[in-house]
Amino acid sequence: MKKIKGLRWWIIGLIGLATIINYIDRSTLSLMWPSISRDLGMNKEDYAIILNVFMIAYAIGQSVSGKLFDKVGTRIGYVIAIAVWGVSSFMHSFARSIFSFGALRVTLGLGEAGNWPGAVKSNAEWFPIKERAVAQGIFNSGASIGSVIAPPLVATLWAAFGWKVTFMIVGSFGIMWLIPWLIINKKLPAEHPWLSEEEKEYILEGQSALDKKGASRKGLSIKEILSYKESWAVLVSRFFFEPIWWLFVGWMPIYLAEVYGFNVKEIGYFAWVPYVGAAIGSLTGGYYAGKLISKGKTLNSARKTSIIIGAAIMFLGLIATILLADTALKFVIIVAFVLFGFQFTIGNVQTIPSDLFSGKSVGSLAGLGGTVGVFAVIVINFLVPVISKISYVPIFMMIAVFVPLGVIAVYTFARNIAPVEKNE
Repeated sequence: MKKIKGLRWWIIGLIGLATIINYIDRSTLSLMWPSISRDLGMNKEDYAIILNVFMIAYAIGQSVSGKLFDKVGTRIGYVIAIAVWGVSSFMHSFARSIFSFGALRVTLGLGEAGNWPGAVKSNAEWFPIKERAVAQGIFNSGASIGSVIAPPLVATLWAAFGWKVTFMIVGSFGIMWLIPWLIINKKLPAEHPWLSEEEKEYILEGQSALDKKGASRKGLSIKEILSYKESWAVLVSRFFFEPIWWLFVGWMPIYLAEVYGFNVKEIGYFAWVPYVGAAIGSLTGGYYAGKLISKGKTLNSARKTSIIIGAAIMFLGLIATILLADTALKFVIIVAFVLFGFQFTIGNVQTIPSDLFSGKSVGSLAGLGGTVGVFAVIVINFLVPVISKISYVPIFMMIAVFVPLGVIAVYTFARNIAPVEKNE
């Protein structure tokens, strides 16, 4: 039977591609909002409501999909998640009111949320411990690459076809992704017919004893997971870190339109720049942590060193948006540094669930962390339309303060990042 060299990289490559599609789908509304709002007579307050309806569904979806992936596995879990979000994105073409947009953002959020706990769980299954941060970085870079591709792609499609057809086109991408996913991701590493014995041994030998038994172990309940203090490092740090990313994903196109008078096409020319920095941060954050581990540093030291380096860059960048960003070009370049730091940090934070737990508990903690993080995002989204009537500066100041709070949470709750379950 044929073998595919480096099959684990094909798997994470497909998940990275799914993440690119995920971010194109979710970004389409914000990028075309100046046109949609003009056509349908909606305003910034309507946009905030629609955005938060998505975030609430996304928060619920993180926890629900974490349990779903633990129950049905990553292969079928992704089929369900992407089918839901792909159809939802397509159906935005027919939305005409805050109610219909809101309803479709609910189903979009529920479907898209599955991508994150699914990726963390898949990485725990397919990668040895020392490569997981790299794999997480590849996956996270998909969010950044999708955000790089989305502005010029959506602007071009909008200019050619208008916003209704644009939703139809981007909504079709996820459905097409399912074909290679079902073909390539047949089984877990221990049973996959295309996996060479050499790669299988490399993957399984590089995992902890708990990882190897994870598929057969009963997953811990949420109560049991939360009984470990280390789990709270994931929850609390993500509460503080997540709003930083989502502020720019959700509001940067609106910011460019309001502050600099940009239209959809001009937003498309500028809004991709910060995500180049984010993509580089995704890859280098994981690579750097993996390099430290290969040089003999402990898992705890590697994760925390990477988190604090990214956080320092993030914090300084946010201060610079207040003091130095007096033109659109300066603003997007500075935000590129902010998002570089964010992805450098968050890739390592998102890998912590697989550092602490195994098997069916990984997706549950990853999903719960996403849910908690989104609650903070929802609060920020309600505040932005109110505060920005005066100035965006207080918003940038607020999320700058969140950075050290997120770092403190990791150091306080996870004194030692290492497996916490008993090897029974």
